[in-house]
Parts: sequence; C-alpha cells; structure tokens
Amino acid sequence: MAHAKKIVNDSNRHREMGVCFVPFVIKDAKGCYIEDIAGKKYLDFNSQICTQNIGYGRPEIKRIIREYSKLGIYKIAGSDFYCEEALELAKKALSIAPSNMEKVFLVNSGAEAVENCIKLAYRKKGPYAGLSTKMAFHGRTLGALTYTESKEIQKRNYPELTNHIIEFCTEDDDPEIHELEDFLKRESPPAFVIVEPVQGEGGYRPASKKFMRTLRKITRENDIPLIFDEIQSGMGRTGKWWAHEHYGVKPELMASAKSLNVGAAFTTKKYSTGECGAISSTWGGGHRIDLAVGSKVIEIIKKERLLKNAERMGNYMKKRFEELMEKYFELIVEVRGLGLMIGVEMDREANANKVVQDAFKNGLLIMPCGDKSIRIAPPLIIDEGLADRGIDIFEKCLKLCSTE
Repeated sequence: MAHAKKIVNDSNRHREMGVCFVPFVIKDAKGCYIEDIAGKKYLDFNSQICTQNIGYGRPEIKRIIREYSKLGIYKIAGSDFYCEEALELAKKALSIAPSNMEKVFLVNSGAEAVENCIKLAYRKKGPYAGLSTKMAFHGRTLGALTYTESKEIQKRNYPELTNHIIEFCTEDDDPEIHELEDFLKRESPPAFVIVEPVQGEGGYRPASKKFMRTLRKITRENDIPLIFDEIQSGMGRTGKWWAHEHYGVKPELMASAKSLNVGAAFTTKKYSTGECGAISSTWGGGHRIDLAVGSKVIEIIKKERLLKNAERMGNYMKKRFEELMEKYFELIVEVRGLGLMIGVEMDREANANKVVQDAFKNGLLIMPCGDKSIRIAPPLIIDEGLADRGIDIFEKCLKLCSTE
C-alpha cells in the first residue's frame, strides 16, 4: 500500500495527469479482473474506457506480443512505409465497417481518427464551419476539442475552429429534433455534422432513433457529410459492431479506436482524397504489435460471438440496474444504454462520485461520466456470475449513500 501511495504521489509531482478518479496502480490483469501492485484484485466494469473489450490476459494476445519481441523492428513510420500488419488490419476493419466504406486511414488514437475524418470532410467541402452536439466528446486535440462540449475544464482558454452546436436528442419527442433543419433555413450548410450515436463522456446517452434518422435525412438532402464517432461505442460494445447499426443509418465518415488498439478513420469513396500526403500520421499504421493485436481482437469477437453476449448480458445488467433504481429511487434517476454500454444517472454529482470511490474500496472499478452519471462497461466476455458480483457491490455502495 505504501508503494502504491508513493507511485501516486510521485506521479502527481512529475507528470501532468489527466483524470485519475481513484488511487489505483495497475500491475496485472486476467479475464474481467485487474490486479494492483499490492496484489488486490478488482472487478473491472469500465474495460479501461472500452479499450479492453475482449478482457485481459488473453493467450492469443500474449502470443502476438511474444512473437513480435523476437523482431528487431516493431514500430515503423506507417504513413511512409508498407507493412503486412497494416494491410491485414485494414482488410479486417473494412469487413466489419458499414458497407459503404471503401478505405480506412490508420492512426494512433481516437482523437486523431476524429481529426482525420474532419480533414477528409474539409478537403471536399471547404473550410467552413462544422456542426456538433451538446455534451459531445470527440477528443482532446485542438480540432477534435472544438467539437467537444462535455465539460468546461476540457476547453478553457484553448482556441477553437468555427463550430455550430445543436441539441443531442435522446427522445423522439424532444422539441429540438428538427434543429438541424431549422438551422439550415437560417445559415449556410456546415462542412460536416459529427455525432456520437451513444455519447460516452457525455453520460452514456443513446441518441433517439428519430434524431439519428432525421440527421441522416437532412445531411443527405443537403450533401453534408455525416461523421459518426464510434470510438467508445464501437467494436461490439452495444451488441453490434457499431452503435449506429441500431438506427438503420450509415455515415460518410467514421472514427474508431480504443478496442481496435489503433485509431481508424473510415471513408466512403466520395471523401477519399486520392492524394498522397493529403493526410498523414508518423506512427499511424506503423505500430506493428498494435496492428496485429487489433486484427486478433476482431477475430476473437467474431469467433466467441461476443456481439451476442454483449446484447444478452447488456439486457441482463440493465434489468438489474433498473431493479436497483426502483429500490433506490431517491438516488438513481435513470438507467439507459445499449448492450454493455450502460449509464446509471444519480440524483447528484456528489453521490455519483461517492459510489465510484466506495466501489473502489470494495473491489469494483467504475467511472463517472456526464454531469452525475456512472458508466457501466465491463469486458464483453462477462457472464451472469461476475455481473451479479459487481452489481451487488454497487448496491452495497448505494446503501452507504442512502444512510449518510
């Protein structure tokens, strides 16, 4: 414990830290559990923010790392040289992408994937204003950050591109459902519209079907490229490869990352540049281990039918959280989500943060999102026994809240 505390204190002294909700120092992991350096195991209900959809300690992944450790070069300038691993991942990623996608540009991260989707749109449409939604989160690089509207601290004093913001509608009867259409009656068309089918950092909020289909209809009628940010919601998280499949619509451009192990900007033929050097990334498509792991993740999700398990277990866990909402109605405001991307909204931020901290003390890793919500996103391999174990800990934390 003392060693962990020293690492936390020294990290705060020497590193610019991002967002650390709990003083947790990772050592190892297997299945749905992560172990800290003191040897204590924690049930993981956030999958490292959806980067570990297939769980931990997979022998198939260890084998890849072991094999590549024998090579003298595992990282190349992927935009300047060819490698078989990039081609293999591109083929596999396109095989699960929307059928209208023709090419994929491999990069380093989700934010970089968003940046390049934006650049591909600008390249064809010109440097006009973009359009995003309230409570969106698209990344922390300056371009992606322009279209992020999650928390004020993420943007304070940073310069922005020109952007318009519309409401993110979660109900079909939301009064702002036609806001884009109304906007176009007053303003020139934007260079693109970017949206998360299920908002991640913004609170694990699924868009309404009518909202998504209205966006698709209006953008198509006005020749505006529609970008879907599937960085957190993709790769099987919602019970389908991509969350937008629940809505029966397809984008012109799509950003993916996290469980893919690299960033990826997918494009239709219309928005492919066809120009060498128009977009680039030093290490994008060049970290051969990550590329090989990304291919294997796709294989594992297919082989083990994890989409089906995400749908089944998502329904099971959502039902259990809804039962907790009935029991602790003074604390839980709403339970929402698709598949294993479930948001539990609390009555206030202080209680959400308290549940996160108490869960950590009791061996469960969860994270907040939005204003006062908690994200529930375990690995797609989770079963009913582990789900019940974690939800029982969650209930224990609710009891602690209700007695204080």
